Amino acid sequence: MKFSNLISAARLRLAFAATLLALPAMASADYRQHPLADDFVSTMVDKHSFDRDWVEGILAAAEKKQSIIEAMERPAESVMTWGRYRKIFIQDSRINQGVAFWKEHADTLARAEKEFGVPAEMIVGIIGVETRYGRNKGSYRVVDALATLGFDFPRRSKFFLGQLEQYLLMVREQDFDPLSFKGSYAGAMGYGQFIPSSYRAYAVDFDDDGQADIVNNPVDAIGSVANYFARHGWRNGEPVVAGAVLAENVDDGLFNAGLKPVKTIAELQQGGIAGDRKLPADAKATAMKLDGAEGDEYWIGLHNFYVITRYNHSAMYAMAAHQLSQMVGAQYRSEVAAN
Repeated sequence: MKFSNLISAARLRLAFAATLLALPAMASADYRQHPLADDFVSTMVDKHSFDRDWVEGILAAAEKKQSIIEAMERPAESVMTWGRYRKIFIQDSRINQGVAFWKEHADTLARAEKEFGVPAEMIVGIIGVETRYGRNKGSYRVVDALATLGFDFPRRSKFFLGQLEQYLLMVREQDFDPLSFKGSYAGAMGYGQFIPSSYRAYAVDFDDDGQADIVNNPVDAIGSVANYFARHGWRNGEPVVAGAVLAENVDDGLFNAGLKPVKTIAELQQGGIAGDRKLPADAKATAMKLDGAEGDEYWIGLHNFYVITRYNHSAMYAMAAHQLSQMVGAQYRSEVAAN
């Protein structure tokens, strides 16, 4: 159904009014009344030529979710050790499901690897960490998540109002129903959990059906994750991480100095940190110390590790996605070889 034909402005207002009357009083904030609403609506109308009644109807239908605000205050990466965080994602069940997903979509993954230069196992690893291969795409309406965080989470209000703007543009471009999409508490969507700005920038129509649908279409999702990595500079054939070998006089200040690799391998070696494999002396890298289940773990992150952190700005996330990808890849190839 085309965006322009979804619902007329008059019908939309009536539908939203009926919906709001049916909801408990605390379920809806009616964001049309929020102090920031007028500026937001005017932006959508003046900058993007939306119908004012339509945008106001969306704000009226959006519901404030206190659980979203609470979730934003305690993301897993900020409250967990690496040892606990790793156990969430590195499980036999998730590895087995990844192998099954790869087998089901082997042709698509091979095509994505060829076209974008991103390994199939990395694509599978990301989708596995994000949604268990599409099993857990999120239970919040995207419009609720973005409105709640845009209007009622002051610390990130500017960012999430921007994402709400991007979301409305996205549903218009892709002919989607703006009230039907569900995603994470932060408004991320689909197999790969793209926020709206990433959806608009990196989602691709990988099966040429006229719509880039990463929510319901695993083919588009696979191509879109590969495109995201390619656009962020993935270097095919280069390593992601290496184990770190420490000298007795290691400079502890070199660890966890930032996600972006700014020191060369040679400079890390001068500070007492060497790789457990041969690495180019001029390669840029970052040294990491992670609190693992059996004690501290020491790693060297390289350029491709940094690329993974562009998907989620967390060293633990990138390490989990990488390790899951390696384990799924090893098991997939073993099973294929056995058959």
